[in-house]
Amino acid sequence: FRRVLFRSDLVIIHEDANILVLDKPSGVLTIPGKEKVPSLAQAVHENIKTVDLPTADHMVVHRLGMDTSGLIIMAKNKNAVRELNGLFRERKVERRYEALVAGHVEKDDGFINLPIMRDYERPPFVRISTDEHQWKLVDLTAEEVGKTILEGPKESITKYEVVSREFLQGQPFTRVTLTSISGRYHQLNVHMAAFGHPIIGDNVYGINGEALPNGGLTKSELDDLIPNSNRADDETQMLLNESVNAKKMPPCVHAKYIKFKHPITKKIYEFSTDSPF
Repeated sequence: FRRVLFRSDLVIIHEDANILVLDKPSGVLTIPGKEKVPSLAQAVHENIKTVDLPTADHMVVHRLGMDTSGLIIMAKNKNAVRELNGLFRERKVERRYEALVAGHVEKDDGFINLPIMRDYERPPFVRISTDEHQWKLVDLTAEEVGKTILEGPKESITKYEVVSREFLQGQPFTRVTLTSISGRYHQLNVHMAAFGHPIIGDNVYGINGEALPNGGLTKSELDDLIPNSNRADDETQMLLNESVNAKKMPPCVHAKYIKFKHPITKKIYEFSTDSPF
């Protein structure tokens, strides 16, 4: 994609006087941020007529990571912003993601229930919160690490459902549906890494990523908090990542499905798009 997106670049799934539902491509920020990286919100604000929303940021009611593709809602006026923010805050928007993860997930479905905290060692990433890591925050100040890092642990729950177990060049991987029940920052990535089945192509929370491995947990913490005898080993993770990186594919996670009550008409809408992998 170009540094600047035009209307022809926008994949609009639904549009009315109050909201937009778009299919965001990978490699695009939700809101303006990194230099030379295109922003979906800026493109929408410049090319779609809005009311009483002075900047692109004002349209945004939820976000997708830069490398995550898929469905995202944006508001076209303040009333829609207010109502949509309420729906997300009350967890009344149903979202499901499709992802490819390393290794074969043993159970057909289950929940990952692990609290998340900002990582004081490798900001701005997150890690699984433990009492030990919370105690390490005691002697830190907001001036040293920022207020966000000093926030308490966030309850975080991810539901996973196996779609299929497959192989790529002899290496096992699983196609899963992920539901972020709590909707935390980087939740799916850090939960799957701690589970032992990181998202393929995730160069932050996956093998040799920028964040700490295994969601920041030690081997003993993994065994206590999220036991899993079928974790993907390092070689499997590396070979799978090499395969998708060689094809210049982004991390294999896609916001596939969304269901919500329209903020103005109160009609129930649901949309689904195919994943690009």
